[in-house]
Amino acid sequence: MTKIFGHYMPSEMLMLWLIEAALSFTLIAVLLAFGAAGIVPGGDAFSESASQAIDIAALIALTLGVAGSALGLYRIETLRYTRRLLVNIGIVAIIALPALALLARLFHADLFRLIASREALWVPRILAAWLLCLMLTRSAFRLALRRGLFTRPILVLGGKGDGVHALVPEDAAFLTFVGRLAPENPEALEPERLRARKIWGIVISADAAGALPTDALLRCKSAGIRVFDEVEFRERQSRRLDLDRLPADWLLFTENAFASRLNQAFKRGFDIMLSAAMLILVLPLMLLTALVIRLDSAGPVFYRQERVGLHGKTFMLLKFRSMRIDAEASGPAWAATHDPRVTRVGGFLRRTRVDELPQLLNVLRGEMSLIGPRPERPHFTAQLAAAIPRYNDRSFVKPGITGWAQVNFPYGASIEDARMKLAYDLYYVARRNLFLDLLILVSTIRVILFREGAR
Repeated sequence: MTKIFGHYMPSEMLMLWLIEAALSFTLIAVLLAFGAAGIVPGGDAFSESASQAIDIAALIALTLGVAGSALGLYRIETLRYTRRLLVNIGIVAIIALPALALLARLFHADLFRLIASREALWVPRILAAWLLCLMLTRSAFRLALRRGLFTRPILVLGGKGDGVHALVPEDAAFLTFVGRLAPENPEALEPERLRARKIWGIVISADAAGALPTDALLRCKSAGIRVFDEVEFRERQSRRLDLDRLPADWLLFTENAFASRLNQAFKRGFDIMLSAAMLILVLPLMLLTALVIRLDSAGPVFYRQERVGLHGKTFMLLKFRSMRIDAEASGPAWAATHDPRVTRVGGFLRRTRVDELPQLLNVLRGEMSLIGPRPERPHFTAQLAAAIPRYNDRSFVKPGITGWAQVNFPYGASIEDARMKLAYDLYYVARRNLFLDLLILVSTIRVILFREGAR
């Protein structure tokens, strides 16, 4: 894992993104400069055309790379399964092409005209070049994984039983557990021995923290062998906090938990501008949705529900109604898979997240942010706070339409699910910044298109 702007990202997948972006740019630039006449505006000098070809190739490679990241091309699950990879590639191409046609205007290239032209074979050529690049790099990457070229051997200092193996699961893509050392045996931590075994890192388990061979560990660290405590290692690998080992006063010593006034003002401005722009864009869809709901079933178009917001204050959350008006005649209940209370239109609205669009008004009113933990109902908040320690800590940031838990974990309908989502929410509380917000926004596109976790 590589730490970028305070957030842990898989360094191997970041490297793959950079390699594919560079190769895609090179192939497309060569194709534009020599093989796809008419894309680059005419110029008397070849150098002028070549320079514009490079600009457009960079734009295409960057757009495809960002779209690929948004739709999960650089997740380990996609890397492992060819069918899922091909589906994602197809959707990336469909989404990226219109964006490219608009952005290319910045370089005075009329891609709309070229798409309509019978002689314009640049679209299949560029897509073929990009697909060839992905197939070559993914095949090489999988081969390297099978041969263990990216595998990093991990030793655990201390630890007992299943807890040791839980640190490095068997299906971990880039790490492998190679053994456990007793803290009372510091001679086994000699750097020369560890380098001979190609040990990449040492994880200090929680039960070994009281009797550490500090000198031996310092020698290992100075020799380039990484040393982690168990809590940090778990957070790096899972990108969520370990609730079992979270101290009661953790918020006091978390730098990002309490944003400065300047950061708060910046995020508020970001929320206002983006939510207002989104409202303008989706207004026709919202009007159509309101009409369809009215025709489908009796009851109001909008559904107002009390939710818990910042610092435990409640507010009325807005949604398009997706259930019957008597859905909670027996009291509040979590939504279930194939919930019979959901209307015909409501099922589609919930799967596509269209029912969430009115919450943009909550963002404009300052009750919510675009990014943050999902606001829960007071009834469930009381239950979950009683069952899960530190649950109310998520209210130290403003709730959001989407969040780190939403893009990493499916819909929660139990206390155990809520506990897992809390681990992601508190990770966001601890590490929130503009970079992580943008990453969540981009990942939300994948969640919506692939209907991950919808009920």
